Amino acid sequence: MEKQIFTKYERARIIGARALQIAMNAPLLLKISKEDLEKINFDALKIAEVELDSGVLPISINKPMPKKREGPLKRVKTQKISDEKKEDIEAKLEKEIIEEGEIMELAKTEDEDEDSAKESAVGEE
Repeated sequence: MEKQIFTKYERARIIGARALQIAMNAPLLLKISKEDLEKINFDALKIAEVELDSGVLPISINKPMPKKREGPLKRVKTQKISDEKKEDIEAKLEKEIIEEGEIMELAKTEDEDEDSAKESAVGEE
């Protein structure tokens, strides 16, 4: 079996998942001497990395390729609208917005003081 090449993101995901298993007392797939384990301070990430680099992890990544299409591509049909029609449509939309929209005023400090007084009165009850 040929060795699969992983991206840095795939490596990180595989090593992280295997390190979590090792941290939860999963058996090691590689015989590592006690001295080597002490050198790496029994670090689960380092152990997982050694296992991945040695090729003993039974993990493979499925990288599906996009489906190949045969034949010519279809063009999306768009309606051509004249500039005059666009202006008419925009004018109608603006008129609707003006008619339906409410007029907003700037907030006054007196209004804010009243609102905060109401909120504090509700909180005291």
